[in-house]
Amino acid sequence: MSKRLLTALEYPNAESVDLNEEKTLREIVLWLETNKLKSTSQQVTNGLKNPSSNEWNNYFDQYKDSLGCPMLNSQVEELQWLLGKAVQMEATKNTESAYLKHAVENIKTANIPSVVAENPLDKLDFRSTEFTERINQLAKTLKISPYPDPLVTLRAVRKVICTRLTAECVEDPRKVILEGTPFPFQDADLGFDLNDPVLNKAAKVLRMLYIHNLRDLQTKANELIVGVQNVTANPKTDTKLGQVGR
Repeated sequence: MSKRLLTALEYPNAESVDLNEEKTLREIVLWLETNKLKSTSQQVTNGLKNPSSNEWNNYFDQYKDSLGCPMLNSQVEELQWLLGKAVQMEATKNTESAYLKHAVENIKTANIPSVVAENPLDKLDFRSTEFTERINQLAKTLKISPYPDPLVTLRAVRKVICTRLTAECVEDPRKVILEGTPFPFQDADLGFDLNDPVLNKAAKVLRMLYIHNLRDLQTKANELIVGVQNVTANPKTDTKLGQVGR
């Protein structure tokens, strides 16, 4: 997976790199910061330029913190997270450049009244560094792994707050915390083979999410049907309108 991301980012000789070599991994981190991410201070960048230094790991820790990278099991996994963030940034940049001429601010208009937003949320810059840092801090507090796109992280935070931190849930957590043995989705039959264990695992996760959403939709549909039946199955009759005889 990491080599595919490196290829997508046009890293030189991506297919032949050995990520098990510590020097190679450190060179990739420096290349990502210098050519793609460009998101840390010059002091940290200079520290990353010396892969043989004993202080390199300290600078790498500072670098990860500045990007909101979660604590993972190995540097290879952390590198994969950085690669995913770089791909996300490249995709966003390319999309913005492709559709820039269609942006609202670039369309010439006349005689259109200006609208002043009263909602303070409308004035937020959801792509700013400060917003991303605050969202990542909130995610870490809730034990959520930050995603390269802060809006995706924000949706995850919202879901946890709305489902786990309501007054009813805090009073009785058993209503929302499921008990029992976790479903072993790794052993589930996918029904097809993508010839890649990583892609097969991702497809199983997507299938489980789809089934979960489908069950949630079915539950809401059943609740709606019950609500309608409670109204239609108990009609109120006005006996004053009745007529006896002719």
